[in-house]
Amino acid sequence: MAVVAIISPNLVNRETGMHEIVAVALDGSILLDLGVPHQVFDSARGATGEALYRVRIASIGGLPVSTSSGVEVSVAHGLEIVGEADTVIVLPGREARVGPLNTDLRDALVGARERGVRIMAICTGAFALAEAGLLDGRRATTYWVRSAEFASRFPSVRLEPDVLFVDDGILTSAGVAAGLDLCLHVVRTDHGAAVANDVARQLVMPSVRQGGQAQYIPRHRPADDDDRFSELLTWARARVGDDLTVADLATRASLSERTLARRFRERTGASPGAWLVAERFDRARELLESTDLYVDEVARASGLGSAANLRARFAQRFGVSPTEYRRAFRATVSA
Repeated sequence: MAVVAIISPNLVNRETGMHEIVAVALDGSILLDLGVPHQVFDSARGATGEALYRVRIASIGGLPVSTSSGVEVSVAHGLEIVGEADTVIVLPGREARVGPLNTDLRDALVGARERGVRIMAICTGAFALAEAGLLDGRRATTYWVRSAEFASRFPSVRLEPDVLFVDDGILTSAGVAAGLDLCLHVVRTDHGAAVANDVARQLVMPSVRQGGQAQYIPRHRPADDDDRFSELLTWARARVGDDLTVADLATRASLSERTLARRFRERTGASPGAWLVAERFDRARELLESTDLYVDEVARASGLGSAANLRARFAQRFGVSPTEYRRAFRATVSA
């Protein structure tokens, strides 16, 4: 087993006097992703205004990188500069997600890890780290749209699909915007809250964003080709604000509760009880987004009981309070 050296995250290059960051760009990148490390780390300044980081972009073979926008981006460096890095960031892209992983990239990442270099990935860049075996046994996250695929391909990784970022020795973030959260976290870890807060002000974003990516995942309605079962789901959704129970569902469907549970798992992937809870949360989210109802009214209308119960369970499920969720997602309601 290779011995991994541990370095201080504040280590600076003796020649430049700055922490050297190499961001690896891969084909199929999103333009915004390419700019995230520069946007955050270039804005970080010390007490006398000195730059704290230098960010350089590298690609496999130093070749231009295609983007999902149809724009090809020229890159000045190949993977050889990974050897000069204090931090390596793998940016998301089609090439990060679709294997097999390029051998030169794998060698560069594994070699960097063995030298004690800090390793990060933004969004689906986590696929490349997992392909290189760097996330085995570790907690990690990735873009929620790709979470099921990631979990299936890399069962040895302890995926946390609902969070914005994970720092478990190797750092990973959720979607594109969560890359900003992760990079701010690194600045805060390296240089303290004051520097991170100053960077956040320049970016016009909170220094610490509340909640995780669960609050951004769309409400889902599984398709169903069984008319009788679809009728049951429609009937139940119209009554989630009532004191509806699994026994009520079974009676409505003229099934035993055991048979109902089997049918629910076959059709929705969840138990009847879990499905009811999810539907009640969906109803609460819908009301918070589209109405002016008070929190206690939302709680009653969604079948989640009291305002106190809604607040506690909402925070546990989504990482934010109902009020914070409404502030982030509420549409304008006509007077």
